[in-house]
Amino acid sequence: MKLSGSKIILETLKENNVDTLFGYPGGAVIPLYDALYDELENFTHIRPAHEQHMIHAADAYARTTGKVGVAIATSGPGATNTVTGIANAYMDSVPIVVITGQVPNMLLGKDSFQEVDITGMTIPITKHNYLVRRVEDLAQVMNEAMYVSAEGRPGPVLVDVPKDVFLAETEYIKPDKLNNKKEKIVPSKDFINRAVELINNSKKPVVYAGGGVRISKNDTLLQKLVEKNDIPTANSFMGFGTIPRDHRLSLGLVGMHGHRETNLAVTESDLIIAIGARFSDRVIGKPDEFAPKAKIIHIDIDDTEIDKNTKDCVPLTGDMKSILELLYKKIEKNSRNEWLESILKEKIDEPEKDKFVPKNILETVNKYFKEDTVVATDVGQHQMWTGQFWKFKKSNEFVTSGGLGTMGFGLGAAIGAQVGNPDKDVVLITGDGSFRMNSIELLTVSKYKLPIRMVMMNNHSLGMVRQWQRMFSNSRYSETDTFDFVDNIKLMDAYGIKGYKVKSIEDLNRVLEDTKNLKEAIFIECLIDKDESVYPIVPPGRPINELLLNG
Repeated sequence: MKLSGSKIILETLKENNVDTLFGYPGGAVIPLYDALYDELENFTHIRPAHEQHMIHAADAYARTTGKVGVAIATSGPGATNTVTGIANAYMDSVPIVVITGQVPNMLLGKDSFQEVDITGMTIPITKHNYLVRRVEDLAQVMNEAMYVSAEGRPGPVLVDVPKDVFLAETEYIKPDKLNNKKEKIVPSKDFINRAVELINNSKKPVVYAGGGVRISKNDTLLQKLVEKNDIPTANSFMGFGTIPRDHRLSLGLVGMHGHRETNLAVTESDLIIAIGARFSDRVIGKPDEFAPKAKIIHIDIDDTEIDKNTKDCVPLTGDMKSILELLYKKIEKNSRNEWLESILKEKIDEPEKDKFVPKNILETVNKYFKEDTVVATDVGQHQMWTGQFWKFKKSNEFVTSGGLGTMGFGLGAAIGAQVGNPDKDVVLITGDGSFRMNSIELLTVSKYKLPIRMVMMNNHSLGMVRQWQRMFSNSRYSETDTFDFVDNIKLMDAYGIKGYKVKSIEDLNRVLEDTKNLKEAIFIECLIDKDESVYPIVPPGRPINELLLNG
């Protein structure tokens, strides 16, 4: 059976159980959209307002569903608009496949209209990418792209297709399914036994759990492991929910904005067990003073992460499930109440409950939503406050930009999460600075009637940068105030979205109570003081135990 390149792409997507596409039409992908016109019963297509937010949507769709996110962009500016989203997915190990249109083969390399070398541009930020110049190769490439994006450590894959390849026809032969069940790699017995010995003999161990636990779906196994040996557990930003935040062994966030007790526990520990985490600079602070008394066990699927930012760890590289099962079987049952109690003594005092401050705002919002609510954030102070104060129960409940720190990530991500999880509540926590970068996507929220709850922390400033300017630049507030006189409630009205402005916990409770049963988008603007800051904070270049609690 002969099919066009466009139809071959859609066939291979169906073969890979893809039923949702995020895309924006343009000249080079007209043939693909023409083929899609006949396949709308097989695909849900979401058209955003901008290609960057489209990639963020595909990213969040992948994180919250466990499927590969698929996006379509046209050539030239359509393709280049995807770059930030692709880099974001790459840094956070998210499986997405981005299909870009390209000028016809005969025009390649001639500075043709809307021609860019998107494969060249994205080599450093993709697991793999392809320029498909022959229609005969298209089915195999698409099948391979879907596999590569999801296998091992996931990541983005880009497939660039010239317009004439979309149009050309060839005999369609269904490609063979690639083997998703490769032999599971496990460390040597010597490394496993060394790790077991260290865990059993440790007096002050801490587990440091990251996004790899979520990606590999090993939350339950992690919890069994730490409960058996009674090990306090800290999280990276990408690892929230891998242990429920209200679990007695959960220490919450570690690092630059980590909880005081968590950072001090890591510093005093004699053993760090890192599971699916990469020891980023935001976590370890000054590298040669990170956990100075501790030995390190590092569990990861990617051997390039081993000792990248640490040294002399016990490397347990391979399939996480197999490794955790081996450790669980071999470690001793233990009780560490004394160690845990000494950690919890370091907690700082909490603010008064009725004060209109970020902690109380977030805890108030949190109590109105079910345990399986998906929370997306933009980037900035509100993101750190969400990580510090929201009580995450599962690891697929939190969607944020970790490695790249992309302002403007949030609304596109909330859209993707809601599309992928229509029966769940989706809450966006954003700031006024980030929201101005993505508010055009309110059109997408309105068009597709997505019942996203949006909560803005509005301090009329680029809050995190302003905080740093106050602390480290002698309060020289250069271009960080954002009193731009935008009436956000009127903006919501323009998109047909209910908007509310609140200035107290009482107001916030009233709005949440009044809107809790509405199945539509809601926007709540919380007016907070511009000098509200994220504490604790570890100054740059300092060890994580030298944190500031005010300043």
